[in-house]
Amino acid sequence: MKIEFLPEAKAELYDAVNYYELQVKGLGVTFKSTAKSTIKRVATFPTAWTEIKPNIRRCIMHKFPYNVLYSIEKDCILIIAIAHHHRNPNYWTNRVK
Repeated sequence: MKIEFLPEAKAELYDAVNYYELQVKGLGVTFKSTAKSTIKRVATFPTAWTEIKPNIRRCIMHKFPYNVLYSIEKDCILIIAIAHHHRNPNYWTNRVK
């Protein structure tokens, strides 16, 4: 299934990549690869993860303290947030209608 990102979610992804890359060279690349494989799992099995709000699901990334929050749309998977576990858990709710 096709994947689309809200602009805020794409910014969160790149912010996290940059942050980890500044911490340890190569760690940002590892984070990006892990995020991509998580999103690929979501695209392959979109209904496999917990629905945390109506039509919003959460897939937990391996090795990093992040969730991929997404909705299943008519023609795509919409990535709503790449959310750190320690951030306010509902900060992204104003992104969805």
